[in-house]
Amino acid sequence: MATESDAPILRVVRGDATPEEVAALVAVVAALGAGGAEPAPRRTPEWSAHHRKMRRSLPHGPGGWRSSSLPR
Repeated sequence: MATESDAPILRVVRGDATPEEVAALVAVVAALGAGGAEPAPRRTPEWSAHHRKMRRSLPHGPGGWRSSSLPR
């Protein structure tokens, strides 16, 4: 008496499949059943990054206005 685990998962209905063809079919079905890699985490676009919204303090003292536009 065949139990559920003894029953064949795949069955060739027509033709005569070679062992290589059956192995290729099993590999494709196993790859499809395995799912896929987890999706990559979504990255926050740079224009909406919270750290860019924080304003730095302005430079004080002589030349402060001129140096406020220079990169740090």
